[in-house]
Amino acid sequence: MAIGRDARISGEMVQNLVAGTLKGLGIDVIYLGLSTTPTVEIAVTEMAADGGIILTASHNPKQWNALKLLNEKGEFISADDGAEVLRLANEDDFVFADVNKLGKFVSEPNYHHKHIEMILALPLVDVNAIKAKNFKIVIDCVNSSGGIVVPALLRALGVDDIIELYCEPNGQFPHNPEPLPEHLGDISKEVKKRNAHLGIVVDPDVDRLALVCEDGEMFGEEYTLVAVADYVLKNKKEIQFPICLQQEHFVM
Repeated sequence: MAIGRDARISGEMVQNLVAGTLKGLGIDVIYLGLSTTPTVEIAVTEMAADGGIILTASHNPKQWNALKLLNEKGEFISADDGAEVLRLANEDDFVFADVNKLGKFVSEPNYHHKHIEMILALPLVDVNAIKAKNFKIVIDCVNSSGGIVVPALLRALGVDDIIELYCEPNGQFPHNPEPLPEHLGDISKEVKKRNAHLGIVVDPDVDRLALVCEDGEMFGEEYTLVAVADYVLKNKKEIQFPICLQQEHFVM
């Protein structure tokens, strides 16, 4: 199982509980450390894991934590699979391993670099074109794992002028972490003040993205995936994969 977590204050505690339980069941653990939900999803398939767990309560306040469960395809488990997990837990229908057959623990703390390399390798990602624009970008990573990954991704894409707001991954969310317009006053003001081209906001586990336009107005997270899909469709002659929108699934 591949597991990773956001920077919530309770994250290390929950990580130890989850990793210890998996090892006690004889399951090997690939620990990705502070990570993003998309990175854990990719790691599951790239490392041929049987599943994955992201330790996060997504956009919920810092007192919450939870488990997002992935299948062997790096996808969120279905409602039926979730019901089966709860049944197994409620009925204590599991057996802990003999002490000689405990699971192993392997640490892969920099897997986001692999994720970034995969992004750069995409045929529709033009690093030279991005670099030539000399973008100035303000980012708000709500003091979680996005503070590690988002600046690294932007620099890899050729963006040198990055203004970082709340990028220390200490779990102290400076505002409500759900990336809605009413929570994003600071970055809106900073984009206008700095004459930036763009603002980028992520939630604690970096699976929700909102953009702020150069005038401080919100582009909005409900449009980001649609905009990317529109760009991809315009530049691909054939569609070889289905495009779908998935709701977040997590177990409290």
